[in-house]
Amino acid sequence: MLGCLVKISLAEATGRWHLATGTTVFDGWRSLGRWPVRYFGAYIVVWGFVYGATAMSASALPLVALFPDGPSLRVWGILSGLLGLACVWFNRYAVVEKLMTGFVGVMFLVVAGIAVRVGPDAGALAAGLVPTLPDGSVLYTLGLLGGVGGTITLAAYGYWVTAKGWRGPAWMPVMRLDNRVAYATTGLFVVAMLVIGAELLHAADIALATGDRGLLDLGEVLEDRFGAVTADLFLIGFFAASFSSVIGVWHGVSLLFTDFVAHGHPEPERSGPFRAYLLWLTFPPMGLLFLDEPVGLILTYGVLGAFFMPFLALTLLWLLNTGRVPDRWRNGPFGNVMLAASGALFVVLCVQQIRELPW
Repeated sequence: MLGCLVKISLAEATGRWHLATGTTVFDGWRSLGRWPVRYFGAYIVVWGFVYGATAMSASALPLVALFPDGPSLRVWGILSGLLGLACVWFNRYAVVEKLMTGFVGVMFLVVAGIAVRVGPDAGALAAGLVPTLPDGSVLYTLGLLGGVGGTITLAAYGYWVTAKGWRGPAWMPVMRLDNRVAYATTGLFVVAMLVIGAELLHAADIALATGDRGLLDLGEVLEDRFGAVTADLFLIGFFAASFSSVIGVWHGVSLLFTDFVAHGHPEPERSGPFRAYLLWLTFPPMGLLFLDEPVGLILTYGVLGAFFMPFLALTLLWLLNTGRVPDRWRNGPFGNVMLAASGALFVVLCVQQIRELPW
C-alpha cells in the first residue's frame, strides 16, 4: 500500500505539472539546465534496450508454460514484441488506452478471482496487512515499494493526460481521480497476489524462484491444488499483466523520447522519433533474448529503474516549488514530504542496487 501511495504522489506530480503549466515534464527538465537533458538522453537509450528484452521475456514466460509443446521462449518473446509494435504503430492513444485497460482488466479479474478461491482466513489476512518488518527485511521492503506501479512510465503519465485531451487546471480533479483509481486497482492486485502466494506457498512449504520465473512456480502450485484450468487462468492473467506493460511502455516512453528529440511536434504519435524509438524498443533487444536469461534481464531492468526514480522524484520536488507553477498548484507540505521521501527512498535503493552488482 505504501508503494502505491508513493507512485500516486509521483504520477500526480507529473500530471499536475502538465496541467498547471501547459508544458511537458521535459520542458521542466530543460529549464533546470543541460544536465537533466543529458542524463535523460543517455538513460532512455540504454533503458529502452534492456527493457525491450525484459518485457518480451516476461510476456513469453507464461506463453511457454501455457503451450509447452509450442515455440521456444525467444520465439514467443519476439512475437510479443512484434504484436506490441503493431498495436502502437497503427493506433493512437485512444485505442492504445482501450487495449491496456482490457489487459489490465483481465489481469485483475483473474488474480482477484483466484485469491477469493484460495479462501484466506479473514482474521489472519487483516493481521497480515498490518505493516511489520522482520529483521533484515528493510531493503527488501524498499525494493517492493519501488517495484509497484512502474518507473519511467510515471513520467509518461503527463503525456497521456494531454493525449486524453485534458488541458488546463480545470482538469486537475479528473486527473487526480484517474490516478487514484488506477493505483487503488494496483494495490488490490498486489494484495490479491500476496494472498495467493502466502496461502499456497505456506501450505506447500516451498519458495519461489527469483524474478518472473517465480510466477511460473506459483502456477504449478495452483495446478496441483485446483487443477489445470485454474493454473491456465493464472498464466493468462500473468500474460495480460506483462503484455499490458509492453503496450504501455511502447507508447508512453516513445512519447517521452519524441519530446526529447522533436519537442512540440504537432503529431507526436506519427512522428519519426516516436516510430524510431518503437523500433529501438522492439528489434535490437531481440538479440538479448538469445542469451536465454529471462530472469537476469528482469533483474538488470530493476537496477536500471533504480537510476531513474531518484531523478524523477527530486526534479519534480524542485520544479513544483518554483515560480514556473502557479501558486495554487505548487506543492503543499504533504506533496513535499512525499516527493522528498520518495527521492530519499530511491536513492537508498539505487545505492543498494549498485552495491549488489557483481563487480
